[in-house]
Amino acid sequence: MKTLLLTMAILAAQMNTFQEKPVVHLRANQAFIDQGFGGKMLELIHAPSVIRLPAVPPNLDSEAKPWVIDIKNMGPEAVTILGKGAFNANINVGQTIHVHSNGTTYSLKP
Repeated sequence: MKTLLLTMAILAAQMNTFQEKPVVHLRANQAFIDQGFGGKMLELIHAPSVIRLPAVPPNLDSEAKPWVIDIKNMGPEAVTILGKGAFNANINVGQTIHVHSNGTTYSLKP
């Protein structure tokens, strides 16, 4: 029994280390990405068809690292992400994109 509990505790600890970034979600009917989501994974579930990035592209996140956000569309429909200037990215269901801001513009990172 002790071995089983120890094994389960080790597995639980390892599962937490696999997740590199904290996961965040939009509030109901929210169609914009909060600047505070920088450095996190945004999962879109039943999201509006168009979502806007912060109007002023952030330079750094809350940990003073370059502002980057991963956006994963969990469905059920494709979502368009719009940002300052000509930034426009479509995310199909199951797809993840990586958006970077340099403080002036947004760009997609591979």
